[in-house]
Amino acid sequence: MKFAISRPPGYVLSAITISLGGFLNGYDTGSIGAVTEMPYFASSIGELSPFLRGFTVSLIMLTGAFPSFFAGQLADRFGGLAVVAAGALVFTIGAALEGSANKLAMFLVGRALCGIGEGLWLSNVSVYITEIAPSARRGMLVSMPQFLCCAGVCLGYFTCYGSVQIDSSFSWRAPYIIQAILGLCLTTMPFILPQSPRWLLLHGQRDKAIRELKRLDFSAIEAEKDLLGPAAEQQMASRQPGAVEGLTMLFKKPYRKPALLALYVLGVIQLSGIDGVLYYAPTLFAQAGLSAKTSSFMASGLSGVLILLISIPAVLLADKVSRRSSVIVGGSLLTFCMFSIGTLYASNSVTPQNPARWLVIILVFVFGIVYSATWGIVGKIYASEIQPAATRSAASAVAQGLGFFTNWIVAIITPVLLAKSSYGAYFLFGGICFVSVLVLMFSMPETRGLSLEAIQEAFLVPGTAQRGRVVSMLRRWAGVTTSDSGTGSTVELRDVGGLLERES
Repeated sequence: MKFAISRPPGYVLSAITISLGGFLNGYDTGSIGAVTEMPYFASSIGELSPFLRGFTVSLIMLTGAFPSFFAGQLADRFGGLAVVAAGALVFTIGAALEGSANKLAMFLVGRALCGIGEGLWLSNVSVYITEIAPSARRGMLVSMPQFLCCAGVCLGYFTCYGSVQIDSSFSWRAPYIIQAILGLCLTTMPFILPQSPRWLLLHGQRDKAIRELKRLDFSAIEAEKDLLGPAAEQQMASRQPGAVEGLTMLFKKPYRKPALLALYVLGVIQLSGIDGVLYYAPTLFAQAGLSAKTSSFMASGLSGVLILLISIPAVLLADKVSRRSSVIVGGSLLTFCMFSIGTLYASNSVTPQNPARWLVIILVFVFGIVYSATWGIVGKIYASEIQPAATRSAASAVAQGLGFFTNWIVAIITPVLLAKSSYGAYFLFGGICFVSVLVLMFSMPETRGLSLEAIQEAFLVPGTAQRGRVVSMLRRWAGVTTSDSGTGSTVELRDVGGLLERES
Protein backbone atom coordinates (compact mmCIF):
# COMPACT_ATOMS: atom_id res chain seq x y z
CA MET A 1 0.00 0.00 0.00
CA LYS A 2 1.33 3.38 -1.00
CA PHE A 3 0.77 6.50 1.02
CA ALA A 4 0.76 9.77 -0.87
CA ILE A 5 2.19 12.76 0.95
CA SER A 6 0.28 15.84 -0.13
CA ARG A 7 2.15 19.09 -0.63
CA PRO A 8 1.17 21.86 1.82
CA PRO A 9 -0.68 24.79 0.22
CA GLY A 10 1.48 27.46 -1.34
CA TYR A 11 0.47 30.05 1.23
CA VAL A 12 1.74 27.78 4.03
CA LEU A 13 5.09 27.18 2.34
CA SER A 14 5.50 30.88 1.57
CA ALA A 15 4.68 31.88 5.16
CA ILE A 16 7.16 29.40 6.63
CA THR A 17 9.90 30.42 4.18
CA ILE A 18 9.65 34.16 4.79
CA SER A 19 9.46 33.52 8.56
CA LEU A 20 13.20 32.86 8.53
CA GLY A 21 13.36 36.59 9.23
CA GLY A 22 11.75 35.96 12.61
CA PHE A 23 14.22 33.17 13.34
CA LEU A 24 17.19 35.48 12.71
CA ASN A 25 15.73 38.12 14.99
CA GLY A 26 15.30 35.55 17.77
CA TYR A 27 18.73 33.99 17.26
CA ASP A 28 20.46 37.32 17.82
CA THR A 29 18.27 37.98 20.87
CA GLY A 30 19.14 34.61 22.37
CA SER A 31 22.88 34.89 21.77
CA ILE A 32 24.00 38.49 22.30
CA GLY A 33 23.52 38.58 26.09
CA ALA A 34 25.52 35.39 26.55
CA VAL A 35 28.19 36.52 24.05
CA THR A 36 28.92 39.68 26.02
CA GLU A 37 29.56 37.56 29.14
CA MET A 38 32.04 35.21 27.48
CA PRO A 39 35.69 35.50 28.63
CA TYR A 40 37.08 35.50 25.10
CA PHE A 41 34.71 38.29 24.08
CA ALA A 42 36.14 40.42 26.88
CA SER A 43 39.71 39.59 25.82
CA SER A 44 38.98 40.36 22.15
CA ILE A 45 36.70 43.38 22.47
CA GLY A 46 37.31 44.60 26.04
CA GLU A 47 35.45 44.68 29.34
CA LEU A 48 32.08 46.46 29.13
CA SER A 49 30.55 48.61 31.86
CA PRO A 50 26.81 48.03 32.61
CA PHE A 51 25.86 51.05 30.46
CA LEU A 52 28.18 50.11 27.59
CA ARG A 53 26.96 46.53 27.70
CA GLY A 54 23.37 47.72 27.53
CA PHE A 55 24.23 50.03 24.62
CA THR A 56 26.03 47.23 22.74
CA VAL A 57 23.19 44.77 23.20
CA SER A 58 20.46 47.28 22.36
CA LEU A 59 22.11 49.08 19.42
CA ILE A 60 20.49 46.67 16.97
CA MET A 61 17.07 47.91 18.08
CA LEU A 62 17.99 51.59 18.03
CA THR A 63 19.21 51.41 14.43
CA GLY A 64 16.31 49.13 13.54
CA ALA A 65 13.76 51.73 14.63
CA PHE A 66 14.61 54.35 12.00
CA PRO A 67 14.27 52.28 8.79
CA SER A 68 11.12 50.70 10.22
CA PHE A 69 9.34 54.04 10.00
CA PHE A 70 9.89 54.09 6.23
CA ALA A 71 9.86 50.37 5.45
CA GLY A 72 6.12 50.52 4.80
CA GLN A 73 6.53 53.29 2.23
CA LEU A 74 9.24 51.31 0.47
CA ALA A 75 7.07 48.20 0.50
CA ASP A 76 4.11 50.12 -0.97
CA ARG A 77 6.29 51.19 -3.87
CA PHE A 78 8.60 48.24 -4.52
CA GLY A 79 6.76 45.35 -2.84
CA GLY A 80 7.34 43.80 0.57
CA LEU A 81 9.48 40.95 -0.76
CA ALA A 82 11.96 43.32 -2.40
CA VAL A 83 12.39 45.24 0.85
CA VAL A 84 12.86 41.97 2.79
CA ALA A 85 15.64 40.94 0.38
CA ALA A 86 17.38 44.31 0.73
CA GLY A 87 17.16 44.17 4.53
CA ALA A 88 18.51 40.61 4.62
CA LEU A 89 21.53 41.64 2.54
CA VAL A 90 22.35 44.52 4.91
CA PHE A 91 21.92 42.16 7.89
CA THR A 92 24.31 39.61 6.33
CA ILE A 93 27.02 42.26 5.95
CA GLY A 94 26.49 43.37 9.56
CA ALA A 95 26.67 39.81 10.94
CA ALA A 96 29.90 39.23 9.01
CA LEU A 97 31.41 42.38 10.57
CA GLU A 98 30.36 41.29 14.07
CA GLY A 99 31.87 37.83 13.62
CA SER A 100 35.19 39.21 12.38
CA ALA A 101 35.49 42.16 14.78
CA ASN A 102 38.60 42.67 16.89
CA LYS A 103 37.57 46.06 18.29
CA LEU A 104 34.37 47.29 19.89
CA ALA A 105 33.88 49.95 17.20
CA MET A 106 33.81 47.34 14.43
CA PHE A 107 31.43 45.15 16.44
CA LEU A 108 29.10 48.11 16.98
CA VAL A 109 29.08 48.96 13.27
CA GLY A 110 28.08 45.36 12.55
CA ARG A 111 25.25 45.49 15.09
CA ALA A 112 24.07 48.80 13.66
CA LEU A 113 23.86 47.28 10.16
CA CYS A 114 22.03 44.23 11.49
CA GLY A 115 19.51 46.55 13.08
CA ILE A 116 18.95 48.42 9.82
CA GLY A 117 18.37 45.10 8.06
CA GLU A 118 15.87 43.87 10.65
CA GLY A 119 14.10 47.22 10.57
CA LEU A 120 13.53 46.81 6.85
CA TRP A 121 12.21 43.26 6.90
CA LEU A 122 10.39 42.53 10.19
CA SER A 123 7.19 44.50 9.66
CA ASN A 124 7.06 43.54 5.99
CA VAL A 125 7.31 39.83 6.81
CA SER A 126 4.18 40.10 8.97
CA VAL A 127 2.31 42.20 6.40
CA TYR A 128 3.21 39.78 3.59
CA ILE A 129 1.88 36.77 5.51
CA THR A 130 -1.23 38.70 6.57
CA GLU A 131 -2.02 39.45 2.93
CA ILE A 132 -1.48 35.94 1.53
CA ALA A 133 -3.20 33.99 4.34
CA PRO A 134 -6.84 32.81 4.20
CA SER A 135 -9.05 34.21 6.96
CA ALA A 136 -9.43 30.85 8.72
CA ARG A 137 -5.65 30.33 9.02
CA ARG A 138 -4.38 33.87 9.22
CA GLY A 139 -3.71 33.82 12.97
CA MET A 140 -1.64 30.65 12.82
CA LEU A 141 0.36 31.74 9.77
CA VAL A 142 1.01 35.31 10.92
CA SER A 143 2.30 33.89 14.21
CA MET A 144 4.92 31.79 12.37
CA PRO A 145 7.63 34.51 12.49
CA GLN A 146 7.09 34.82 16.24
CA PHE A 147 7.22 31.03 16.65
CA LEU A 148 10.48 30.84 14.70
CA CYS A 149 11.72 33.81 16.72
CA CYS A 150 11.22 31.67 19.84
CA ALA A 151 13.06 28.82 18.11
CA GLY A 152 15.87 31.26 17.31
CA VAL A 153 16.07 32.44 20.92
CA CYS A 154 16.30 28.82 22.05
CA LEU A 155 18.97 27.89 19.53
CA GLY A 156 20.89 31.08 20.29
CA TYR A 157 21.04 30.18 23.98
CA PHE A 158 22.22 26.64 23.30
CA THR A 159 24.73 27.70 20.66
CA CYS A 160 26.37 29.88 23.29
CA TYR A 161 26.05 27.17 25.93
CA GLY A 162 28.05 24.90 23.65
CA SER A 163 30.48 27.42 22.17
CA VAL A 164 31.49 28.90 25.54
CA GLN A 165 33.42 25.68 26.06
CA ILE A 166 35.67 26.47 23.05
CA ASP A 167 39.09 27.69 24.11
CA SER A 168 39.41 30.49 21.54
CA SER A 169 37.61 33.58 20.22
CA PHE A 170 35.59 31.25 18.00
CA SER A 171 33.48 30.71 21.15
CA TRP A 172 31.74 34.08 20.61
CA ARG A 173 32.28 34.42 16.84
CA ALA A 174 30.38 31.21 15.97
CA PRO A 175 26.87 32.68 16.47
CA TYR A 176 27.61 35.48 14.00
CA ILE A 177 28.99 33.12 11.38
CA ILE A 178 25.69 31.21 11.60
CA GLN A 179 23.71 34.46 11.35
CA ALA A 180 25.62 35.57 8.25
CA ILE A 181 24.92 32.26 6.48
CA LEU A 182 21.21 32.35 7.33
CA GLY A 183 21.00 36.02 6.37
CA LEU A 184 22.36 35.15 2.93
CA CYS A 185 19.66 32.48 2.58
CA LEU A 186 16.94 35.00 3.47
CA THR A 187 18.35 37.38 0.86
CA THR A 188 17.61 34.91 -1.93
CA MET A 189 14.23 33.57 -0.80
CA PRO A 190 12.05 36.57 -1.76
CA PHE A 191 13.03 36.07 -5.40
CA ILE A 192 11.25 32.70 -5.54
CA LEU A 193 8.14 33.49 -3.48
CA PRO A 194 4.81 34.69 -4.93
CA GLN A 195 4.07 38.39 -4.65
CA SER A 196 1.24 39.53 -2.40
CA PRO A 197 -1.95 39.47 -4.51
CA ARG A 198 -3.36 42.36 -2.49
CA TRP A 199 -0.27 44.47 -3.24
CA LEU A 200 -0.61 43.63 -6.93
CA LEU A 201 -4.29 44.60 -6.90
CA LEU A 202 -3.43 47.92 -5.27
CA HIS A 203 -1.09 48.54 -8.20
CA GLY A 204 -3.66 47.58 -10.82
CA GLN A 205 -2.06 44.23 -11.74
CA ARG A 206 -5.21 42.12 -11.51
CA ASP A 207 -4.11 39.41 -13.96
CA LYS A 208 -0.82 38.84 -12.15
CA ALA A 209 -2.63 38.86 -8.83
CA ILE A 210 -4.87 36.02 -10.05
CA ARG A 211 -1.80 34.03 -11.16
CA GLU A 212 -0.16 34.53 -7.77
CA LEU A 213 -3.36 33.44 -6.02
CA LYS A 214 -3.11 30.16 -7.93
CA ARG A 215 0.54 29.74 -6.90
CA LEU A 216 -0.54 30.29 -3.31
CA ASP A 217 -3.34 27.69 -3.65
CA PHE A 218 -5.76 30.30 -2.33
CA SER A 219 -9.43 29.33 -2.14
CA ALA A 220 -11.22 30.53 -5.27
CA ILE A 221 -14.40 31.21 -3.27
CA GLU A 222 -12.64 33.35 -0.69
CA ALA A 223 -10.56 35.11 -3.35
CA GLU A 224 -13.65 36.03 -5.35
CA LYS A 225 -15.49 37.27 -2.29
CA ASP A 226 -12.79 39.12 -0.35
CA LEU A 227 -10.08 40.08 -2.88
CA LEU A 228 -11.72 40.29 -6.28
CA GLY A 229 -15.29 41.29 -5.41
CA PRO A 230 -16.85 44.77 -5.80
CA ALA A 231 -16.49 45.64 -2.08
CA ALA A 232 -12.75 44.91 -2.10
CA GLU A 233 -12.27 46.84 -5.33
CA GLN A 234 -14.00 49.86 -3.80
CA GLN A 235 -11.80 49.71 -0.70
CA MET A 236 -8.59 49.36 -2.70
CA ALA A 237 -9.58 52.12 -5.08
CA SER A 238 -9.14 54.57 -2.21
CA ARG A 239 -5.41 53.81 -2.19
CA GLN A 240 -3.03 55.72 -4.44
CA PRO A 241 -0.18 53.25 -5.11
CA GLY A 242 3.24 54.54 -4.21
CA ALA A 243 1.90 57.74 -2.66
CA VAL A 244 3.92 59.23 0.19
CA GLU A 245 0.80 60.26 2.06
CA GLY A 246 0.51 56.80 3.63
CA LEU A 247 2.47 57.93 6.70
CA THR A 248 0.40 61.06 7.31
CA MET A 249 -2.87 59.19 6.69
CA LEU A 250 -2.26 57.13 9.83
CA PHE A 251 -3.33 59.98 12.08
CA LYS A 252 -6.37 61.09 10.11
CA LYS A 253 -9.89 59.77 10.38
CA PRO A 254 -10.90 56.99 9.80
CA TYR A 255 -7.41 55.41 9.93
CA ARG A 256 -6.38 56.86 13.30
CA LYS A 257 -7.91 54.27 15.64
CA PRO A 258 -6.42 51.10 14.08
CA ALA A 259 -3.07 52.86 13.65
CA LEU A 260 -2.89 53.99 17.28
CA LEU A 261 -4.01 50.56 18.46
CA ALA A 262 -1.21 48.94 16.43
CA LEU A 263 1.31 51.41 17.86
CA TYR A 264 0.24 50.41 21.36
CA VAL A 265 0.19 46.67 20.69
CA LEU A 266 3.62 46.52 19.03
CA GLY A 267 5.22 49.45 20.78
CA VAL A 268 4.15 50.30 24.28
CA ILE A 269 3.59 46.75 25.55
CA GLN A 270 7.21 45.97 24.69
CA LEU A 271 8.00 48.02 27.78
CA SER A 272 6.73 45.00 29.73
CA GLY A 273 10.36 43.95 30.03
CA ILE A 274 10.40 40.88 27.79
CA ASP A 275 13.62 41.93 26.06
CA GLY A 276 15.22 42.49 29.43
CA VAL A 277 14.39 38.87 30.27
CA LEU A 278 15.48 37.45 26.90
CA TYR A 279 18.70 39.46 26.49
CA TYR A 280 19.88 39.25 30.09
CA ALA A 281 18.58 35.84 31.15
CA PRO A 282 22.11 34.68 32.17
CA THR A 283 22.46 37.82 34.32
CA LEU A 284 19.03 37.39 35.91
CA PHE A 285 19.74 33.76 36.80
CA ALA A 286 23.19 34.64 38.12
CA GLN A 287 21.62 37.37 40.28
CA ALA A 288 19.18 34.80 41.65
CA GLY A 289 22.01 32.48 42.68
CA LEU A 290 23.20 30.51 39.62
CA SER A 291 26.65 32.06 39.65
CA ALA A 292 28.56 29.73 37.32
CA LYS A 293 28.61 30.81 33.68
CA THR A 294 27.62 27.38 32.43
CA SER A 295 24.80 27.12 34.97
CA SER A 296 23.29 30.49 34.03
CA PHE A 297 23.71 29.72 30.32
CA MET A 298 22.06 26.33 30.82
CA ALA A 299 19.15 27.91 32.69
CA SER A 300 18.78 30.40 29.84
CA GLY A 301 18.75 27.54 27.36
CA LEU A 302 16.07 25.77 29.39
CA SER A 303 13.92 28.91 29.38
CA GLY A 304 14.36 29.03 25.60
CA VAL A 305 13.18 25.42 25.29
CA LEU A 306 10.12 26.09 27.45
CA ILE A 307 9.28 29.23 25.44
CA LEU A 308 9.57 27.24 22.21
CA LEU A 309 7.41 24.39 23.51
CA ILE A 310 4.62 26.68 24.68
CA SER A 311 4.71 28.47 21.33
CA ILE A 312 3.67 25.29 19.51
CA PRO A 313 0.12 25.06 20.96
CA ALA A 314 -0.10 28.87 20.95
CA VAL A 315 0.46 28.93 17.19
CA LEU A 316 -1.85 25.98 16.51
CA LEU A 317 -4.64 27.55 18.57
CA ALA A 318 -4.12 31.11 17.32
CA ASP A 319 -7.32 30.93 15.22
CA LYS A 320 -9.36 29.20 17.94
CA VAL A 321 -8.71 31.45 20.94
CA SER A 322 -10.12 34.95 21.32
CA ARG A 323 -7.52 37.65 20.68
CA ARG A 324 -8.90 39.75 23.55
CA SER A 325 -8.91 36.90 26.06
CA SER A 326 -5.34 35.99 25.20
CA VAL A 327 -4.13 39.56 25.75
CA ILE A 328 -6.05 40.19 28.98
CA VAL A 329 -5.30 36.86 30.68
CA GLY A 330 -1.68 36.88 29.50
CA GLY A 331 -1.11 40.45 30.64
CA SER A 332 -2.55 39.71 34.07
CA LEU A 333 -0.11 36.81 34.52
CA LEU A 334 2.82 38.94 33.35
CA THR A 335 1.91 41.60 35.89
CA PHE A 336 1.77 38.98 38.66
CA CYS A 337 5.22 37.59 37.73
CA MET A 338 6.95 40.97 37.71
CA PHE A 339 5.37 42.23 40.94
CA SER A 340 6.11 38.91 42.69
CA ILE A 341 9.80 38.94 41.73
CA GLY A 342 10.12 42.59 42.76
CA THR A 343 8.50 41.86 46.11
CA LEU A 344 10.86 38.94 46.79
CA TYR A 345 13.93 41.09 46.11
CA ALA A 346 12.55 44.11 48.01
CA SER A 347 11.99 41.94 51.09
CA ASN A 348 15.57 40.58 50.90
CA SER A 349 14.21 37.04 50.56
CA VAL A 350 16.51 36.10 47.65
CA THR A 351 19.68 34.71 49.23
CA PRO A 352 21.87 31.64 48.50
CA GLN A 353 20.34 29.94 51.54
CA ASN A 354 16.71 30.90 50.98
CA PRO A 355 14.56 28.72 48.66
CA ALA A 356 12.92 31.95 47.44
CA ARG A 357 15.71 32.21 44.86
CA TRP A 358 14.23 29.19 43.08
CA LEU A 359 10.84 30.91 43.04
CA VAL A 360 12.47 33.87 41.26
CA ILE A 361 13.98 31.53 38.67
CA ILE A 362 10.61 29.83 38.14
CA LEU A 363 8.83 33.19 37.78
CA VAL A 364 11.37 34.32 35.16
CA PHE A 365 10.59 31.11 33.27
CA VAL A 366 6.85 31.70 33.62
CA PHE A 367 7.12 35.30 32.42
CA GLY A 368 8.92 34.32 29.23
CA ILE A 369 6.54 31.43 28.60
CA VAL A 370 3.36 33.47 29.14
CA TYR A 371 4.57 36.37 27.01
CA SER A 372 5.48 34.07 24.13
CA ALA A 373 2.11 32.27 24.31
CA THR A 374 -0.01 35.42 24.49
CA TRP A 375 1.29 38.93 23.83
CA GLY A 376 4.15 37.75 21.61
CA ILE A 377 1.81 35.79 19.33
CA VAL A 378 -1.32 37.96 19.32
CA GLY A 379 0.48 41.29 19.06
CA LYS A 380 1.99 40.60 15.64
CA ILE A 381 -1.26 39.12 14.32
CA TYR A 382 -3.52 41.86 15.61
CA ALA A 383 -1.41 44.87 14.62
CA SER A 384 -1.30 43.75 10.98
CA GLU A 385 -4.85 42.48 10.50
CA ILE A 386 -6.69 45.54 11.86
CA GLN A 387 -5.09 47.92 9.35
CA PRO A 388 -6.99 49.06 6.23
CA ALA A 389 -5.38 48.24 2.87
CA ALA A 390 -4.58 51.93 2.38
CA THR A 391 -2.31 52.09 5.43
CA ARG A 392 -1.43 48.47 6.29
CA SER A 393 2.24 48.59 5.32
CA ALA A 394 2.84 52.08 6.71
CA ALA A 395 1.04 51.41 10.01
CA SER A 396 2.71 48.04 10.57
CA ALA A 397 6.13 49.51 9.81
CA VAL A 398 5.69 52.50 12.13
CA ALA A 399 4.39 50.21 14.90
CA GLN A 400 7.39 47.93 14.40
CA GLY A 401 9.67 50.98 14.57
CA LEU A 402 8.11 52.06 17.85
CA GLY A 403 8.53 48.48 19.10
CA PHE A 404 12.23 48.61 18.21
CA PHE A 405 12.61 51.90 20.07
CA THR A 406 10.82 50.75 23.23
CA ASN A 407 12.76 47.46 23.17
CA TRP A 408 15.94 49.52 22.92
CA ILE A 409 14.93 51.47 26.02
CA VAL A 410 14.31 48.22 27.93
CA ALA A 411 17.58 46.65 26.76
CA ILE A 412 19.73 49.66 27.60
CA ILE A 413 18.22 50.42 31.03
CA THR A 414 17.87 46.85 32.33
CA PRO A 415 21.55 46.26 33.23
CA VAL A 416 21.73 49.76 34.74
CA LEU A 417 18.58 49.18 36.83
CA LEU A 418 19.81 45.76 37.95
CA ALA A 419 23.15 47.28 39.00
CA LYS A 420 21.40 50.04 41.00
CA SER A 421 18.55 48.03 42.53
CA SER A 422 17.64 44.37 42.70
CA TYR A 423 13.91 45.05 42.51
CA GLY A 424 13.32 48.42 40.80
CA ALA A 425 13.23 47.02 37.25
CA TYR A 426 10.64 44.40 38.16
CA PHE A 427 8.24 46.90 39.75
CA LEU A 428 8.66 49.23 36.76
CA PHE A 429 7.90 46.52 34.19
CA GLY A 430 5.08 45.11 36.30
CA GLY A 431 3.39 48.51 36.47
CA ILE A 432 3.61 48.89 32.70
CA CYS A 433 2.07 45.43 32.24
CA PHE A 434 -0.82 46.35 34.52
CA VAL A 435 -1.57 49.62 32.69
CA SER A 436 -1.37 47.86 29.32
CA VAL A 437 -3.96 45.30 30.38
CA LEU A 438 -6.37 48.08 31.35
CA VAL A 439 -5.83 50.03 28.12
CA LEU A 440 -6.31 47.03 25.83
CA MET A 441 -9.30 45.74 27.81
CA PHE A 442 -11.24 48.89 26.89
CA SER A 443 -9.92 49.54 23.37
CA MET A 444 -9.37 46.19 21.63
CA PRO A 445 -12.19 44.84 19.40
CA GLU A 446 -12.21 41.11 18.57
CA THR A 447 -11.10 40.17 15.03
CA ARG A 448 -10.67 36.41 15.06
CA GLY A 449 -12.13 34.66 12.02
CA LEU A 450 -12.95 37.79 9.99
CA SER A 451 -11.51 38.60 6.57
CA LEU A 452 -9.19 41.60 6.25
CA GLU A 453 -11.81 43.40 4.21
CA ALA A 454 -14.48 42.76 6.87
CA ILE A 455 -12.18 44.02 9.64
CA GLN A 456 -11.39 47.10 7.56
CA GLU A 457 -15.09 47.88 7.14
CA ALA A 458 -15.71 47.40 10.85
CA PHE A 459 -13.11 50.05 11.69
CA LEU A 460 -13.96 52.45 8.86
CA VAL A 461 -17.75 52.45 9.18
CA PRO A 462 -18.72 54.55 12.24
CA GLY A 463 -20.15 52.53 15.10
CA THR A 464 -19.27 49.08 13.78
CA ALA A 465 -15.88 48.59 15.45
CA GLN A 466 -17.60 47.83 18.75
CA ARG A 467 -19.23 44.76 17.19
CA GLY A 468 -15.86 43.07 17.23
CA ARG A 469 -16.17 42.70 20.98
CA VAL A 470 -19.18 40.39 20.65
CA VAL A 471 -18.23 38.59 17.44
CA SER A 472 -17.22 35.53 19.47
CA MET A 473 -20.82 35.17 20.68
CA LEU A 474 -22.25 35.72 17.21
CA ARG A 475 -20.00 33.01 15.84
CA ARG A 476 -21.91 30.39 17.82
CA TRP A 477 -24.89 30.64 15.51
CA ALA A 478 -24.91 30.29 11.72
CA GLY A 479 -27.08 32.74 9.92
CA VAL A 480 -27.47 35.09 12.89
CA THR A 481 -28.13 38.70 11.83
CA THR A 482 -27.52 41.78 13.96
CA SER A 483 -28.40 45.36 13.13
CA ASP A 484 -26.60 48.48 14.22
CA SER A 485 -29.17 51.02 15.25
CA GLY A 486 -26.69 53.82 14.79
CA THR A 487 -25.88 53.13 11.17
CA GLY A 488 -28.72 50.98 9.93
CA SER A 489 -26.21 48.50 8.51
CA THR A 490 -26.73 44.76 8.82
CA VAL A 491 -24.01 42.20 9.43
CA GLU A 492 -24.45 38.52 8.73
CA LEU A 493 -22.02 35.85 9.89
CA ARG A 494 -22.28 32.43 8.31
CA ASP A 495 -20.13 29.36 7.92
CA VAL A 496 -19.38 28.50 4.29
CA GLY A 497 -17.15 25.53 3.50
CA GLY A 498 -15.48 25.69 6.89
CA LEU A 499 -14.59 29.37 6.58
CA LEU A 500 -16.28 32.08 8.57
CA GLU A 501 -17.40 34.74 6.12
CA ARG A 502 -18.88 38.12 6.79
CA GLU A 503 -21.27 39.84 4.39
CA SER A 504 -22.66 43.31 4.60
